[in-house]
Amino acid sequence: MTPAPIAISARDLTKSYKNVCVLSQVSFDVARGSVFALLGENGAGKTTTIKILSTLLRPDSGHASVNGFDTVAQAPQVRQSISLTGQFTAVDDILTGRENLVMMAKLRHLDDPTTVADQALTRFGLHEAADRRAGSYSGGMKRRLDLAMSLVGDPQVVFLDEPTTGLDPQGRLDMWTTITDLATSGVTVFLTTQYLDEAEHLADRIAILHHTRIIADDTFEQLKTRLPPAQVELVEKQPSLEEVYLHILSTHEEERP
Repeated sequence: MTPAPIAISARDLTKSYKNVCVLSQVSFDVARGSVFALLGENGAGKTTTIKILSTLLRPDSGHASVNGFDTVAQAPQVRQSISLTGQFTAVDDILTGRENLVMMAKLRHLDDPTTVADQALTRFGLHEAADRRAGSYSGGMKRRLDLAMSLVGDPQVVFLDEPTTGLDPQGRLDMWTTITDLATSGVTVFLTTQYLDEAEHLADRIAILHHTRIIADDTFEQLKTRLPPAQVELVEKQPSLEEVYLHILSTHEEERP
């Protein structure tokens, strides 16, 4: 089987802030059309890695490429082919949802920005709130609008830095569906998250960043083989809170007149 082309490549990335080393010889590859999750504790360097790959920071040494473009020497070409959604939304609260999307389409120099905005509003379930100020949106709605804005122009690589932080359970599942759909359509998704179940559910490959270095990089199935052999016990499986929550919601909707 022919390996998938590489969308993101990092080789020996090293970065320090003053005398504090944040990344030390970090290397990995991300296949095109896959979901790659970078895990690590707070301050491990996940956001710094994303900033280097999205051309917002220069590494002290090492190099990286995105879509075949060097992140330092060909930074404009990298920026044209990616989008970045950070931990905090880039939504303008004064503008309406539609106006935020129209603005983004104009910045991307797209034809017919109004149509682009309408399509994005429909895709992310925001059409009914399109003409409300974004400042009146709930946290989940703002997250969806932020992601819709980042996907204007159909970027080939999407960087999502803890995209579900602050979302309610339904909002998290909606975001999971969107991420899966992006990868299915051929978009490469680079994801950082604090939620291990999120990485387990979404990622084709998982890397763990610890004390400035990548200490593991593999599929979840392969990472599981690092555990000692499990002791088999017969126990009754209890439903998770998430399963109970979603069951209650669906039952309530079915029973509504």
